[in-house]
Amino acid sequence: MITGVGIDIVYVKRMERWRANSGLLKKYFSSDEIDLVSSRGNGAVQALAARFAAKEAFGKALGTGLSGIALKDIAVVSKKNGIPEIKLSGTAQKAFEKSGSNKAHISLSHERENAVAVVVLERA
Repeated sequence: MITGVGIDIVYVKRMERWRANSGLLKKYFSSDEIDLVSSRGNGAVQALAARFAAKEAFGKALGTGLSGIALKDIAVVSKKNGIPEIKLSGTAQKAFEKSGSNKAHISLSHERENAVAVVVLERA
């Protein structure tokens, strides 16, 4: 059963200055995300924007927003086949469990100026 759906869009240029600021990156992104984005070369800013959109979409899917959730506790990483997945820890994991959900699905997309993410939460 679907327990929540969230979508968010991020203007890619907003992330250009974030990428240059290691303090901001460490505040909002996990070390796994920072490593992954750094390996993307020219696509790094788009990957960063898509991951930030996913964090916002996750809060919307919860129905509570991100109040009380540390954004770096929501990590978007890639499986070996390149499919993105959400890894939760700390405050995000607690909010997820409180929602009654036990599975999260994610889809990311980007093109020149925008990145978008959709998160679907379900209870099996």
